[in-house]
Amino acid sequence: MKKFIAVIALVTASFYGFAQDVDKLIQQSDVERIIKTLSADDMQGRATFTPGIEKAAQFIESEYKKTGLLPMAGNTGYRQNFSMIRTSPVRSSVTINGIKIPVDSVAIVSSTSFNWTNLSDVEVVIFPPDGDLQRDYRKYAASGKKQIVIVDPKFGPVFKRLQTFSRGGRPAFKDSPAPVQVPVVFIIGKFDAIKSFSINHEVKKEELPLFNVAGIIPGKTKPDEYVVFSGHYDHLGIIRPMEGDSIANGADDDASGTTAVLTLAKYFKKLDNNARTLIFVAFTAEEIGEFGSQYFATTVNPDKVVAMFNIEMIGKASKWGQNAALITGFERSSFGPILQKNLEGTAFKFYPDPYTDQNLFYRSDNASLARVGVPAHTISTDQIDIDKLYHTVKDEFSTLDVGNITSTIKAIALSSRTIVSGQDTPTRVAKLER
Repeated sequence: MKKFIAVIALVTASFYGFAQDVDKLIQQSDVERIIKTLSADDMQGRATFTPGIEKAAQFIESEYKKTGLLPMAGNTGYRQNFSMIRTSPVRSSVTINGIKIPVDSVAIVSSTSFNWTNLSDVEVVIFPPDGDLQRDYRKYAASGKKQIVIVDPKFGPVFKRLQTFSRGGRPAFKDSPAPVQVPVVFIIGKFDAIKSFSINHEVKKEELPLFNVAGIIPGKTKPDEYVVFSGHYDHLGIIRPMEGDSIANGADDDASGTTAVLTLAKYFKKLDNNARTLIFVAFTAEEIGEFGSQYFATTVNPDKVVAMFNIEMIGKASKWGQNAALITGFERSSFGPILQKNLEGTAFKFYPDPYTDQNLFYRSDNASLARVGVPAHTISTDQIDIDKLYHTVKDEFSTLDVGNITSTIKAIALSSRTIVSGQDTPTRVAKLER
């Protein structure tokens, strides 16, 4: 009994030691400084391929340098540089029954230029009023059919996001161009029977640079085993104005996650006792197809990555209130139970993802490594089913709860400690599981 009590006392003392380290080394004022910088107007919404994302990358690099991170093997600096081929629209014009359709009522998904005038060659579809446009537009885009999809005006907010996506261009890795996309034209509005139409669409192709920003803390005793902490630093950039504001600052999505990555890097560097090598990476191009994380997955041996903490949208309280967050794919590995075990004695709790209909496990950057078997999960507090600021210009610093961000970062720091120390290894995710 005395030995048992001694063990319990040792464990308790160890835990409170970690908790004191977290409270001392992770300061809310620093969290606020970082996220304010990343979500400021002068970052112009950090859209991929823009000066804004370059400015954000430079800031992240400066934080890595001050922290004392090392570049990843094979890189001379913190950037993981790669190129993509982007196919983007140049101009479009649409007429239905002889009436010109406003450009703001059209979204065209296509990798080629085309000119349609023959009604018999194209299928006209009325999008079902009870459909889910955010989910189902992919079904039309992948159908292989030339289609005009008429969308009811009630889908206006989702249609605007579809427009932003379609106008941003279709990127593909330089060495593996995307397959030809059979054009699909989405038009929002009410129409009588379509008896004639004319649709002209022109695109251009260009090679453009991208870059993740990554740094490491080498492991002390297990340097060939990796733990990844990640978030994406890109967002939507300049979009349709709302109340005079056109900058989609992306404060929650995902300056909050990137702030967590930078803060955790400082924390673990100050502790300087990690058994496993820690990789801290800010991904580019998540918003246009998770291309940054896809590239990153080619630069590491997935069998050596024991866990990935992807952090996405932790700027506001979860559906369970403060001191709580969800983990996507909770049931796919022992990652979640390990984290929760490490939080015993605290007020914080991790929950399985309650938004399974949103397919969040494969909608963020964790998916790129999960597909090859890594226990890669996303941690979030966002109430995605009711978040009206998501992908709007209203996602600004003023809407955030910095206390919630700070407490979530501290919880990740505490909950990851046995994985970082090499004591725990999560079970693997089934490869290519869908």
